[in-house]
Amino acid sequence: MQLVHTVTELRAALGEHRDTAFVPTMGNLHSGHISLIDLARKHGSPVVASIFVNPLQFGIGEDFERYPRTLAADCSQLDAAGCDLVFAPDAQEMYSQPQTFHVQPPLADELCGAFRPGHFQGVATVVLKLFNMVQPRYAVFGKKDYQQLFILKGMVRQFNLPIVILEGETSRADDGLALSSRNAYLTKEERAEAPRLFRLLREAAHRIEVGERDFTAVEQAVSDDLRAHGWRVDYVSVRSQVNLLAPKSQESDSVIIAAAHLGRTRLIDNIECCSGSIDLKRQEI
Repeated sequence: MQLVHTVTELRAALGEHRDTAFVPTMGNLHSGHISLIDLARKHGSPVVASIFVNPLQFGIGEDFERYPRTLAADCSQLDAAGCDLVFAPDAQEMYSQPQTFHVQPPLADELCGAFRPGHFQGVATVVLKLFNMVQPRYAVFGKKDYQQLFILKGMVRQFNLPIVILEGETSRADDGLALSSRNAYLTKEERAEAPRLFRLLREAAHRIEVGERDFTAVEQAVSDDLRAHGWRVDYVSVRSQVNLLAPKSQESDSVIIAAAHLGRTRLIDNIECCSGSIDLKRQEI
């Protein structure tokens, strides 16, 4: 596996490859990231991963400075997973000129965007720059960041980029907690409590799948339970899978998206649901 730090090195290494599969990350990798590498390997070659902690997507008071930088360990995992090339630029390489251009995606100020102003502008801007640098045929993103995935798929359509977005299912611990680099911030007691979020989302999805159409009541039930157990809730929202807007009562495919703080750690999760079709296997976690 090759490690490069500049765009010049990156383009020299990739040469004329036209079937590159790309997995953008901020590092501090876990098995969820590796599952995205596995998905990339099934579709394209070479497989490229980027590791860059993007300052544009962190707001004032967020964890940019303390976000774990673990490049050597990350490269070991990627090498073992069959990644061909790691692009690990620094901020000067990514933003060599004063940053005057920002992508303003639709829905960027809703859901997580309402609580993290500028976050999705930062995400879309860095991903568009990375797409231009790597020029992949395929790009892989996980469903755990559901709003991010939706926004980036829209960006690819908006700019007519010749890139196929591949969606990786959310990787979870045995108790259902969605894997995240930020889970390392949880205390032992918080880690024991953290799976409650997905349990409640699962219960909420079941209500919708058996015919509940009072989405506000569904959202409120999840929020109330979390708050009763010490969580600080940003939002719990039922949205349409098609456009991420509030679903109409007759829509069958929806997604429940949530973000809440447990101690100092902000956790996000979601679950897709289809009315009239209960996934019994999902209920067993």
